Amino acid sequence: MASTIPLSLFLALLFFFSPSIAQPVKRRALLPVTKDAATKQYITVISQRTPLVPVKLTVDLGGRFLWVDCQDNYVSSTLTPVICDSMFCRLSQAGACSGNCTGSSPLHPNKDCFCSHLAYNPFSRTSTGTELNEDVITLQDTDGSTLGPFLKPGKVVFGCADASILKSLAKGVKGIAGLGNGYVSIPYQLIYRFSRPRKIGLCLSSSTTSPGVIFFGYPEPYNFLPGIDVSKNLLYTPLLTNPISTAGSYFGGETSTDYFIGVKSIKVNGELVLINNLLLQINKETGKGGTKISTVDPYTVLETSIYKALVKAFTHALTIPRVKKVAPFEMCYKRTSLPSTRVGPGVPTIEFVLQGKNSTETPSFLIYGANSMVAVTDEVLCLGFVNGGEDQTTSIVIGGHQIEENLVQIDIDNKRVGFSNSLLFRQTTCANFNFGSKQGQELGGLEIM
Repeated sequence: MASTIPLSLFLALLFFFSPSIAQPVKRRALLPVTKDAATKQYITVISQRTPLVPVKLTVDLGGRFLWVDCQDNYVSSTLTPVICDSMFCRLSQAGACSGNCTGSSPLHPNKDCFCSHLAYNPFSRTSTGTELNEDVITLQDTDGSTLGPFLKPGKVVFGCADASILKSLAKGVKGIAGLGNGYVSIPYQLIYRFSRPRKIGLCLSSSTTSPGVIFFGYPEPYNFLPGIDVSKNLLYTPLLTNPISTAGSYFGGETSTDYFIGVKSIKVNGELVLINNLLLQINKETGKGGTKISTVDPYTVLETSIYKALVKAFTHALTIPRVKKVAPFEMCYKRTSLPSTRVGPGVPTIEFVLQGKNSTETPSFLIYGANSMVAVTDEVLCLGFVNGGEDQTTSIVIGGHQIEENLVQIDIDNKRVGFSNSLLFRQTTCANFNFGSKQGQELGGLEIM
């Protein structure tokens, strides 16, 4: 099966995903996200199937599609297979078919010839073949200030995997919520099924008891208690495309569904860190290099030479005694030796200088103590960056800890990514999306399968 998308199919895609079908009331869908204390995975719940069942999923920001375990008591009256050579099969860039495919062709697909793909678990780094299916889901609606009703259930494509691939996922998790930059990921399908633009507002809570949130749809406002619209201070950088898949398993010809941005340089307390700038660029032939945002990696992972340069600059700026390192971290300090500030421990600020939309703009993603330091014990804090090795595929992987208590807006339609920088400066947190006690009661009452 060809992995490229024909012109006719692309034009059909533009029709289906056109913003002109958007509803006049600028509402968005909402998913609460909780940090699992044991695994550091970010967990959400999506109601799926007929009758609807709440399904616990781990969020993979760059995941190509939603997949769930269908082996363990998956029952639904609305489950239907995706036919090989159908529009959604080709949009998925699948490279395999299963079932009775004799005589099947793009013009006359065999209804017993099913679209197959690869369900990938980034935590166990394992994959398995999966048939793509369609089934209904529903999400809660919001205008950014108050909760609305649950959306009328609509069908989305997902991978039907087996229980063997659940290894290393958090307790009770039944699959992966893939939010990546691909044509069958959750954000893309929401515009088709629920008339929501391809925009993600990601706000991860650092708390393991109070959820953060993912918004899908119209970007403004993002109102957080106590009445703060955090969309007003977003700094934007272009959303970049990597033409080579960066997934752990993929078919030849697949593009990456990870969200890449352009880091131009790194600074510590305003001082430039000397690194090989070629590593900051995406190699269009190999897919190596560049910077992506990840909810799979709990901490930012750097190519070895970048990591060493950052550590050198950080220790030069923070001249206090270190304590014994705690894996996977190397730079650790006594908590009592660091002052406290509104944005966490008083340590040097790490700055990722980003590409602007033109040569005069230089937005920066600023990492303060709450996001740079990790409490490994009650007494010890460590610099929360990890050495990824000399042959790391992506030079900088911005991990979950570094984007907690930040609003990250991924605007796929306008090809840009917005950063609020730390909400702690504005005296709010990602848990404060909670529009009053009623929402907390509703979310807390879900029965997780």
